[in-house]
Amino acid sequence: MTRTPATRTGLREDLRRLGLEEGDLVMVHAGLRSLGPVLGGVNTVVQALQDAVGSRGALMAYLDWEMGVEPEDFEDARLRDEIPTFDKRTARATRDHGILAETLRTWPGAVRSDHPDAGMVAIGARAEWLCADHSFHYGYGPGSPLARLVEAGGKVLMLGAPLETLTILHHAEHLADLPGKRVIRYQRPLQVGGERRWVDFEEFDTREPVTDALRASSVDPFTRIGEQCLAEGIGRSGSVARAVSHLFDARRLLRRGIEWLEAYPR
Repeated sequence: MTRTPATRTGLREDLRRLGLEEGDLVMVHAGLRSLGPVLGGVNTVVQALQDAVGSRGALMAYLDWEMGVEPEDFEDARLRDEIPTFDKRTARATRDHGILAETLRTWPGAVRSDHPDAGMVAIGARAEWLCADHSFHYGYGPGSPLARLVEAGGKVLMLGAPLETLTILHHAEHLADLPGKRVIRYQRPLQVGGERRWVDFEEFDTREPVTDALRASSVDPFTRIGEQCLAEGIGRSGSVARAVSHLFDARRLLRRGIEWLEAYPR
């Protein structure tokens, strides 16, 4: 039996029922397969999101950088000269972040931040402000697009996406007072002054939970924080098409995330 596809109008209405409003700045994580069939595909989803937040709103997504190699390959002398120079105009979003992120990257008027790994894309009002001046050091910390989303009173939408992908909680990892946070230092090839250079970066290690105690946990910290926020009314749940979805207030989610991380046994 053929399932009736979701439409732009229906998606917009579902998003509004979930709590998206005119003027919202919202970071979107999406597992589009969970929506079921959508008339017009991913473009319709973007248009419905734009409809929900209106001309005064903005959409933001996490990009990273699709390279087809593991992080350690950047240090392999045999590959180093062949690794492409990062160009934010053309570098694709990593596949792990789904087709919505890549669609937003190529959307008319899209603005991409400068960081190759912690990079974000935004479209709509204040997109330039959200993505401006993204530091190469501690790209999930103060002054980052994540910090600006919180500053602006933004929201985080999990559109059929698992709670473990709540990227805003990397900002919580940065801000939380935790002993033993792992730090990584690495290089990326960038175009600087018209020539290719390997540029130094420094970050808290966000590839796994940021301390050894958290990494050894039997539960995923981000999932647990998200679940507790939903239970405490910090987020709302509902269906968008066929996808179980959640909408969080970014500032309250961040605050609760910091509290949870700092209270975790060390």
